[in-house]
Amino acid sequence: MLITMTSPSPGHRRKFSGKTSMSSNRKLNQNTSTEKHSGIVDRRYVSTTPKMQTNDSVFRLSKLLMKVTIENRLGAIQMLMLPEDTVGDLIEATLVFYEKEKRRPILMNTDPRCYDLHYSKFTFQSLKRNEKLVDLESRNFFLCSNPPVSSSTQKQNVPMDSAFPWMILVHLLL
Repeated sequence: MLITMTSPSPGHRRKFSGKTSMSSNRKLNQNTSTEKHSGIVDRRYVSTTPKMQTNDSVFRLSKLLMKVTIENRLGAIQMLMLPEDTVGDLIEATLVFYEKEKRRPILMNTDPRCYDLHYSKFTFQSLKRNEKLVDLESRNFFLCSNPPVSSSTQKQNVPMDSAFPWMILVHLLL
């Protein structure tokens, strides 16, 4: 059995000569002039600063889209926040939203004071709770729980009476 493939007829294709008519140029110019004065803003030129100066007026950001990934959870939570909100407000709103959506796995502790916000899961330094969101370097964050303080992690004042410093660890083996 022999199957042959034929190319479609060239009559069905549109041909473009590379020239545009004067009427289409006028339509383009009319559209750009109405967009210029209608208040429509091209989103590619809007920066993340709270104010943007253009020829005609000043634009202010009304809300910021923040993405927060919670430790050991799937998917990021997207939050719309005001620019004057703080990191503490973002932590609280994220935990409330996670609980309201009934996402799994369920959080054991929803107290915002038990969580820290980081730029990523690879940074140790957490963000200050009183920092404004508009002043931060990123819009993507990582929320992780504070490590619990236990007696074994607290530093004990053990006098060093021995000439062998490794002998201090002997009491841990017992």
